[in-house]
Amino acid sequence: MTELSADYKALAEYRPRNKVRFVTAASLFDGHDAAINIMRRIIQGMGAEVIHLGHNRSVDEIVTAALQEDVQGIAVSSYQGGHVEYFKYMIDLLKQRGGEQIQVYGGGGGVIVPAEIRELQDYGVAHIFSPEDGQRMGLKGMIGEMVMRCDKDLSGHAPKKIDAIQGPGEAAWRALAQLITALENGHADAALLKAVQAAAAKSKAPVLGITGTGGAGKSSLTDELIRRLRLDQDDALRVALISIDPSRRKSGGALLGDRIRMNAIGPWSSGQRVFMRSLATREAGGEVTPALPAIIAACKAAGFDLVIVETPGIGQGDAAIVPLVDVPMYVMTPEYGAASQLEKIDMLDFAEFVAINKFDRKGAMDALRDVSKQMQRNREAFGKKPQDMPVFGTQASHFNDDGVTALYQALKPRLAALGLPVKEGRLAPVHTRHSTSQTPIVPGPRVRYLAEIGETVRGYKQRVQAQARLAREVQQLHASARMLSEDDPKKSGARDTVQKLAEARAERQDADARKLLAQWPTMQQAYAGDEYVVKIRDKEIRTQLTHKSLSGTTIRKVVLPTFEDHGEILKWLMLDNVPGSYPYTAGTFAFKREGEDPTRMFAGEGDAFRTNRRFKLVSEGMPAKRLSTAFDSVTLYGANPDPRPDIYGKVGNSGVSIATLDDIKVLYDGFDLCSPTTSVSMTINGPAPTILAMFMNAAIDQNLAKFKQDNGREPTDTEAAKIREWVLANVRGTVQADILKEDQGQNTCIFSTEFSLKVMGDIAEYFVHHNVRNFYSVSISGYHIAEAGANPISQLAFTLSNGFTLVEAYLARGMHIDDFAPNLSFFFSNGMDPEYTVMGRVARRIWAVAMKEKYGANERSQKLKYHIQTSGRSLHAQEIAFNDIRTTLQALIAIYDNCNSLHTNAYDEAITTPTEESVRRAMAIQLIINREWGLAKNENPNQGAFIIEQLTELVEEAVLSEFERISERGGVLGAMETGYQRGMIQEESLYYEQLKNSGELPIIGVNTFRNPHGDPVPEHIELARSTEEEKQSQLTRLQDFHQRHAAESPAMLARLQQAVIDNANVFEVLMDAVRVCSLGQITNALFEVGGQYRRSM
Repeated sequence: MTELSADYKALAEYRPRNKVRFVTAASLFDGHDAAINIMRRIIQGMGAEVIHLGHNRSVDEIVTAALQEDVQGIAVSSYQGGHVEYFKYMIDLLKQRGGEQIQVYGGGGGVIVPAEIRELQDYGVAHIFSPEDGQRMGLKGMIGEMVMRCDKDLSGHAPKKIDAIQGPGEAAWRALAQLITALENGHADAALLKAVQAAAAKSKAPVLGITGTGGAGKSSLTDELIRRLRLDQDDALRVALISIDPSRRKSGGALLGDRIRMNAIGPWSSGQRVFMRSLATREAGGEVTPALPAIIAACKAAGFDLVIVETPGIGQGDAAIVPLVDVPMYVMTPEYGAASQLEKIDMLDFAEFVAINKFDRKGAMDALRDVSKQMQRNREAFGKKPQDMPVFGTQASHFNDDGVTALYQALKPRLAALGLPVKEGRLAPVHTRHSTSQTPIVPGPRVRYLAEIGETVRGYKQRVQAQARLAREVQQLHASARMLSEDDPKKSGARDTVQKLAEARAERQDADARKLLAQWPTMQQAYAGDEYVVKIRDKEIRTQLTHKSLSGTTIRKVVLPTFEDHGEILKWLMLDNVPGSYPYTAGTFAFKREGEDPTRMFAGEGDAFRTNRRFKLVSEGMPAKRLSTAFDSVTLYGANPDPRPDIYGKVGNSGVSIATLDDIKVLYDGFDLCSPTTSVSMTINGPAPTILAMFMNAAIDQNLAKFKQDNGREPTDTEAAKIREWVLANVRGTVQADILKEDQGQNTCIFSTEFSLKVMGDIAEYFVHHNVRNFYSVSISGYHIAEAGANPISQLAFTLSNGFTLVEAYLARGMHIDDFAPNLSFFFSNGMDPEYTVMGRVARRIWAVAMKEKYGANERSQKLKYHIQTSGRSLHAQEIAFNDIRTTLQALIAIYDNCNSLHTNAYDEAITTPTEESVRRAMAIQLIINREWGLAKNENPNQGAFIIEQLTELVEEAVLSEFERISERGGVLGAMETGYQRGMIQEESLYYEQLKNSGELPIIGVNTFRNPHGDPVPEHIELARSTEEEKQSQLTRLQDFHQRHAAESPAMLARLQQAVIDNANVFEVLMDAVRVCSLGQITNALFEVGGQYRRSM
């Protein structure tokens, strides 16, 4: 690694003199937030206060946050294209809205090329960091420069007169934000402060103080209360939200982490109604900042109808918020220990309302009773019943939770009595004190499912060892008897004794073990010839078993071990076996299809017409059409193309733009979607149900059109119904749709996790009812977990555990294992680490053993099918030509491991959407391995290698241990609630980046074997970006679709929403909705009834 200069080392150690504040985020429709998460941690560590907004943030959201939070700097990562429009729009909005002094920083890991960096910096962006900057400056040096350039006291910008903060306009809110900064820093104008306090004294705005234990869900609950207030009161009231988080004593920095959780503070149809400001406790420590009374007064003087103050997590004896607010509220969870612990909680003396959040947890009803009794005792209100105490059971994570509504409806009259100007209200009254909608995705008694699977797999392996030992002893005893007989046939006593011992052990052998050993000679014979012959329904299928090399050497397709020891033979048969035989360690199917490589043809750029042309190009001359579709980020987030700059710049970039059924039809035009040799893979998650419904309709319409063409008439209703059913039964492919890994890796979650899982179940149920056998309802993905930073063991453990979670969720819905399990597939990332060599072996064995031994599933369900994509993380922007070498090695181990399909990344994907030339090279990698590489003619090259066997055991045990850790946290969903997987992924990502930057992890061309002539960054690289014509065409086509279906779409959207409210099968309705509604229309309709995803760190 290049030694950093003294200047950059000094920057890495920089500590600000002033209180520096930053807003950090990933750009709109961009889920790659691992990098910005690392950056915000370093920014905090340098002593700055960070308001982290997470992924998928629009320019307006970031600018609004920057203005209200009165920060010195904004730091944004942008990997999904459209960055030029995005950053320029940000500079424009900042200038328009009084934030021209806020500095903007960005980075895109090589995606933003040198010419674009210069263009953006000339436009006003402070600095766009490139990978070369990272090498020169180091991560901390880059952050140090940002913090140093933003190290300014902003107190001087504060207003001097009270008029500046009064009024509904944005300028008044900006002035209020600047006044709060001056109040925090102790530099506010004395005369203004006096005027503010006088105006506040006249205000009738009540102050609600929300406090509680750390991790109780205060922010989510606050957001849900604000949402109900806005809905109930027709968005007529103005709310100021003050959120406080603790400062770190060591560095002085702070993570102001509440704004990221807020979904209800943005502008609705009436415009901006919620002002939010995040504060750090700074030197004071404790729960509140010394400036809080003055800041509350400023908000009251500014004319807000309600002020809400949310404190950091507190301990049992803390109640500092009470004297500063009118209505204190305490938020806790059911897990507080013994009932006697309640006597120590100070806030139960002072709180007017108590919310027991996360009410779906064990012991919630007991907690409600105990807390109510404790409040009764504290208040000495023995004339009232405990159930009449103001204690509510809430589930803020549950969309439209009636417990939260009950709390809101109890708060409303109390706040109205203090001066909140409320009217009748739109929300219907609820008659409960706690959440009643407790239908867990995985039932409570089943939360140990991962631990049980670990026990099952280990138990199976122990049985194998015991059976192998018996087989060995039986063989040894039989051999001993034979040798005794040969030595002296007359002495039968010893021989008979030995034979009895052998028979006794043989009786203890399990039937399956005996059968495997009995069939071993037949198996040897079957694989020894030139052809493998099998009869199925009187049809003889022959597979060529040998291949002759140029030198005349015979290469066998499958090579069996030459073991003679029955124990070793049985162990191999029960733990490895030939490809296509249980437990499928060596491969899911007996042989690869003749003449069909596992190659997937990847395309996704511009509009549907351009991507269709690319599909035809990459599949030309290939017998099988395996079409892998990459969608642009606008589509990935369920939005429609739009002229707004931060959306417009991303239309058709880094993927294809799809908004309507018409687009999908164009995308796959010319391909027979029901042909056995056609398979379509769609990499999409949040809006996957909508895109899947579009695809199914496209396939149906294609075959209806074919009928009309063949018969010269429209089909009758009966014929059309038969065609639909036939299409559903025959269409092939997969849609990713895996929302669990999206939440863990934080990529394209758009709906609440609960709602997304419900619709995934609806799809699986629809597939069962309509006999969809050849299309995978979900591709359970580890690729995005790996892309977010996970190491191979975490990727495999999290991905398999997500798969088993879906199994448990679908079983809980009453579905039969063999009806849905065959329609689950997996998607892994490969990489350079040794564990990737056995990824498929371990996954197949764990899945097969669990399916057979634990769930009693049939053979079809036991077979784990998986797709591999070479690592995106090992594509580096430096020396990009070297990327093909890494990709080749990864493709080789994927093919050796018998993956079911493979996508090789193009070398230039580190910088841009792959070009025609780079895609050809990427495909050539696979073709060369499959057709030229001699050993690839053998289909079980990994078997028999000592290191492969040892790695398989080590990785399997590591995965099962991870299952136990997840199980201890309440299964996958319980672990997600505490951010366990996300935290692990981020830690592993940071560890990798540290090793890469220090040079301890050598990466050729990046941190070692550097080009002596400097990094050859091409000034003019072919950038596969969407054209202006394609973007305009998409907008025109979308407008035309909306106009054609303007009469039908409102009723269809209402029907779709009603299906959600009635808990009906949403996908069934989506199949009709996509015919008249666009993707964005459907997404927005579902937001209203299914809830938006709530981001976490």
